[in-house]
Amino acid sequence: MASSSSSFRVAATLAALLAAVCVLHAGGAAAADLCVDYYDCTCPDAYKIVQGVLVQAHKSDPRVFASLIRLHFHDCFVQGCDASLLLDTFNGMETEKDAIPNKNSARRYDVIDTAKAALEAACPGVVSCADILAIAAEISVQLSGGPGWSVLLGRLDGFTSNFTEAGNLPGPFDGLKNLTDKFKLATLDGTTDLVALSGAHTFGRVQCQFVTDRLYNFNGTNRPDPTLSPSYRAFLSQRCPMNGNGQSLNDLDPTTPDKFDKNYFTNLKVNRGFLQSDQELKSDPLAVGTTAPIVDRFAGSQDAFFKAFANSMIKMGNIRVITDPSKGEVRKRCAFIN
Repeated sequence: MASSSSSFRVAATLAALLAAVCVLHAGGAAAADLCVDYYDCTCPDAYKIVQGVLVQAHKSDPRVFASLIRLHFHDCFVQGCDASLLLDTFNGMETEKDAIPNKNSARRYDVIDTAKAALEAACPGVVSCADILAIAAEISVQLSGGPGWSVLLGRLDGFTSNFTEAGNLPGPFDGLKNLTDKFKLATLDGTTDLVALSGAHTFGRVQCQFVTDRLYNFNGTNRPDPTLSPSYRAFLSQRCPMNGNGQSLNDLDPTTPDKFDKNYFTNLKVNRGFLQSDQELKSDPLAVGTTAPIVDRFAGSQDAFFKAFANSMIKMGNIRVITDPSKGEVRKRCAFIN
């Protein structure tokens, strides 16, 4: 009987051979090293296995789908889609998990770990943690009523985590120019990709601490954000009183908080965006002629939003991917390099 390490090497070799086949037929320069059927031979049930784990997790946590797509987003914007977010600290290297945008905020790493363990039991050494994040994001959106898309696969996991770069993720207090610049730095455009991917805030929860300045002291004025609807401000003031519990949770979309739909954009049109970075897409003076018309278009057509969102997710999933075995690996456990 072969040893577990030998089995792992064999599986990794098979995955590498399949990757070479994918390169030959994937077409398109942007996704030349990734393909939809990457695991068809080496782990044909990969998608179903991840889906089963997510369905089970959702039974006890209605927030889990929004949390998982956020993990994919925060991973891809730092060093590319390499599962660097999932690494724990080792050898003195600081982890992205402890960066301000992630600490006490990014959650449900355990669901990815559970999916990884299930995949290792079914096909050891084959499915990367970076690909699990990509698959989980698509399943999360689809099971919440949103669009599905063909997830391109074949990413390898990186060897490092980048604490410093994680500190510069797009944030809830960013103005439109900062958001645009950060998306361009990630090789995404600062208009359609920015608006479409921000639409992921159509589900999920957020802490009061991220809205209190808008309610009581916007930009140090001791007054509320003038772009915030008075009725929505009154509602939020009840939920997030001055000097209240900053960690209390609120729905990003108060209309359909757990459904993936276009209501995020209809909320922005009537100044009911929870985060400053959300409302900026419609209300910032720079938004006229750039992001505001896209907000309006998506508010009027869920089909348009869904199509753009799927396209932008595919683009995001291709940010600085690792496919060279000398620069990445398939981790046995997502929190540690092999």
